[in-house]
Amino acid sequence: MALQAAAGGGPRHPGGYPAPVDAPRLGHACRRARGMTTAGSGGRSLRGKQRLKTARGRTAQSQRWLERQLNDPYVRAAKADGYRSRAAYKLLELNERFGFLNGVRRVLDLGAAPGGWCQVVAKKKREARIVAIDLLPIEPLPRVTIFQDDVRAPGMADRLREALDGPADLVLSDMAANTVGHKQTDHLRTMGLVELALDMAEDMLDEGGAFVAKVLAGGADAALMARLKQRFRSVKHAKPPASRKESSEWYVVAQGFRAEVEETSQAIAI
Repeated sequence: MALQAAAGGGPRHPGGYPAPVDAPRLGHACRRARGMTTAGSGGRSLRGKQRLKTARGRTAQSQRWLERQLNDPYVRAAKADGYRSRAAYKLLELNERFGFLNGVRRVLDLGAAPGGWCQVVAKKKREARIVAIDLLPIEPLPRVTIFQDDVRAPGMADRLREALDGPADLVLSDMAANTVGHKQTDHLRTMGLVELALDMAEDMLDEGGAFVAKVLAGGADAALMARLKQRFRSVKHAKPPASRKESSEWYVVAQGFRAEVEETSQAIAI
């Protein structure tokens, strides 16, 4: 399904995608996260913002990061709600808009550390079988099967499939390459992980399943989009409210997986 233009010819993503639209109705936790005050945090207040009491022994970059965390309502909400990361609200907001958690029984989470997305799925779908994998360690979670390994490791796909005990209804990927500060290089590395996640999704998903993955703004990814639109009935991009405005991250949400796709010949222009 082709991407729809933003209503009324509104602003667009640098790659030509529709500009993000907030979920029509944020859940209670998400609304609370966006409305939380800074009261009770561990710094000094300066015109409504919290400042660290001392910068002793910290670099300027570390100081800025800590102050951003201190003033981030999603960070405080995650702590209050028991989520391991603020990223949990990104998944909650995306799901409120697209409803990809509806009816899921088996979920594969790629790049799952520290486990916030797994927590969301486990909380909303108590009967779902959840399998998570990451190179980084993930502390145990109830009803989640965890692998600390590389998804490209020999035999790993078979191990994940066995743990799922059937085809997945949803494949999630919050994988992102470590940035090096060079925009084109960072984009190519992250898009390589998106392609890897899509490989796994095509191998694991059941008919009608969904795929949600982190992507980055910018760059030409026409081939990947063509592949997604061939295998899924709906392909859209979104930037959930919980994603920081200064971040280049977006998410692709592909729904209605086609398990069987007829091969079509393509004319090659010379």
